[in-house]
Amino acid sequence: MSTEISIEFFPPTTTEGADKLRITCDRLAALKPSFFSVTYGAGGSTRERTFATVKDIAAAGHEAAPHLSCVGSTRDSIREILQEYMEAGIHRIVALRGDLPSGVVDPGEFRHANELVEFIRAETGDRFHLEVAAYPEWHPQAKSPKDDLLAFKRKADAGANSAITQYFYNVDAYLYFVEAARKMGVSIPVVPGIMPIGSFSKLARFSDACGAEIPRWMRKTFESYGDDSDAIRAFGLDVVTRLCEKLLAEGAPGLHFYSMNLAGPTTEICRRLGLTT
Repeated sequence: MSTEISIEFFPPTTTEGADKLRITCDRLAALKPSFFSVTYGAGGSTRERTFATVKDIAAAGHEAAPHLSCVGSTRDSIREILQEYMEAGIHRIVALRGDLPSGVVDPGEFRHANELVEFIRAETGDRFHLEVAAYPEWHPQAKSPKDDLLAFKRKADAGANSAITQYFYNVDAYLYFVEAARKMGVSIPVVPGIMPIGSFSKLARFSDACGAEIPRWMRKTFESYGDDSDAIRAFGLDVVTRLCEKLLAEGAPGLHFYSMNLAGPTTEICRRLGLTT
């Protein structure tokens, strides 16, 4: 049975970046991903760029899944976006709570992602396949692991079709999360999010911000390489490939790659996993 993969991009900020992303998308399309997802900035700050990127991907003949975050939004604004996506032939959405832009206090008419899922279902029925987020190492703002699991269950109960996790490097965290969710009656697929490692300093910065743990043995090994970027990349490829192998052996329903708009690392990991044609 073939392994289903999907790949995430962020919307470019320049025309040059958009041109580069088209080339990257064409290269990654050779992996035959189920879809390409496109992120959405805090409070909808990248709305137009997200939509433009999604339309580009769809125009090239690929399935595109825009992220849609609801915090700071009104029902009318979300309804308008849903209409745009329906008219553009989009069939999949990644439904998220999202973050408020810096300095903004009012959360708007939606406070949690399950409310967004409920709204999309009420407005559009089963028109969209809805992905939601899952946090094997728990959301940084969760009061407790149980609270986070309950929040995940509410999203599934509201009508989510499947989930994509925050990236992680601890297989046991993922397996425990899935097992705990199943015990709570959540049956939707939980696809692990995979972050290829090209720069340890960037990874450490991202991980500190989102709560993803870098195991001590990994951190110390990366630190030992200093500025040797080739050694860092080689070690990163080995670590992430082994992570994917373990996840697939444990029955993960697929892999979702956070590409950082680069084709090389994801392509090489998939080649090592035997997922390239």
